[in-house]
Amino acid sequence: MLVVGFTLAGQSFIGLNGGSAATFSNAVSFTIHCDDQAEVDCVWDAILNHGGKANACGWINDRWGVPWQIVPNGFTEMLASENGEGAKRAMTAMMGMIKLDMAALQKAFDGA
Repeated sequence: MLVVGFTLAGQSFIGLNGGSAATFSNAVSFTIHCDDQAEVDCVWDAILNHGGKANACGWINDRWGVPWQIVPNGFTEMLASENGEGAKRAMTAMMGMIKLDMAALQKAFDGA
């Protein structure tokens, strides 16, 4: 099959079979926004425990190699904040993480 259409969480997607030379990368990935750290942990563990592979900065590849970024709600707002120094600290903290830790990101943002 060359093209497939599907709906995920009410959003329409189209998948194109790029052939065996096409590979997945973080340049195109899905983002899952989670309500809290418990949901981040649950989603992360579900992907990892079903053949996934953890990467840096909140990215994890599922068993088929598709990259996902698991993001706690509030982190994107930190990065877009008018508090530029806080945003920079949060980004630096994120760069050192595998799975995102909202408490540590908030602490970095706050400068604590």
